[in-house]
Amino acid sequence: MTPATLDRAGIAARIPHGAAMCLLDGMLSCTTDEIVCRAGDHADPAHPLRLAGTLPAACALEYASQAMALHGALCAPAGDGPTPGFLASARGVQLHVQRLDDAPGPLRVRARCLASDSGQAMYGFELHDASGRLLVDGRATVLFGTQLRVPPQRWP
Repeated sequence: MTPATLDRAGIAARIPHGAAMCLLDGMLSCTTDEIVCRAGDHADPAHPLRLAGTLPAACALEYASQAMALHGALCAPAGDGPTPGFLASARGVQLHVQRLDDAPGPLRVRARCLASDSGQAMYGFELHDASGRLLVDGRATVLFGTQLRVPPQRWP
């Protein structure tokens, strides 16, 4: 049974992003097709993804990835453990702003499952600021249960 809402601790217990890398503060809603989450740490000077004192808009992909991971965990059959996965592609990503840290918060992260099977899922995602302004949107594909093969290093 999917909870109606989740706080940060409930999210952190369901996704592999621990400690400061768990960027979502709360889950606002979840259906079989869509999840909406909240994130309020984007203006924190100690944010783990800050680069040269700012949080680039491209970091929205990490917020969306975590929402997708949470959605997958909540929609998994009861008793199934977490299925490892990785972000395989991002398409049509539009950065409507240059940075996230100066956007009024909290941010709203929406991910909608467009297609899925046991091995992969494709999501559309959007990040909005507290006023409803669209900051970033796009599509992402996640592959599940696949071990990435890393070839041996042959560099000197």
